[in-house]
Amino acid sequence: MNQTKAQLRQAGVQTLKELASNEKVEKERRIHQKLFSSSAFQNAQTIGITLANEFEVATEPVIHYAKQLHKQIVIPKTLPKRQMAFYELTDETMLERSSFGVLEPTNSRLFLPEQIDLLIVPGLVFTKSGYRIGFGGGYYDRYLQQYPNQTASLVFTEQLNDEWLPESFDQKIQQLFID
Repeated sequence: MNQTKAQLRQAGVQTLKELASNEKVEKERRIHQKLFSSSAFQNAQTIGITLANEFEVATEPVIHYAKQLHKQIVIPKTLPKRQMAFYELTDETMLERSSFGVLEPTNSRLFLPEQIDLLIVPGLVFTKSGYRIGFGGGYYDRYLQQYPNQTASLVFTEQLNDEWLPESFDQKIQQLFID
């Protein structure tokens, strides 16, 4: 219990980077299958998701499959004062790299929190009960305070760690899809 969030965050990134690529692909496939067969995914018409970096659970297959099912995909854009908003991802969406190194939309339609049926929340470290340590900054915790619908995260078992205590502002994720 004596590791700081910053230390846990750093260890989480390291753990993810050390997953063997062949093992990672197989684990991702199983995580995606769990998500795709869930009622949260099947019933969602609009899904909020990030464009994952290379060491996170891949989100491209989720985006691709959701589009095949004619679901709308919205992705986050960071705003001043540690706020964020979600914008539609289409073939016409222009993306630019943010100061965090993440691709963000620049020219698409804004979706309000209540217009997103399922929000797939990224993270580095998760408790089994659904609390998470993200990349720092509190963007998702702030957004989740006013988000009324389903939340889920895609998690490698290597990311599970119950050796820390969530803080009062940490928002719990409703469903973890783990392998």
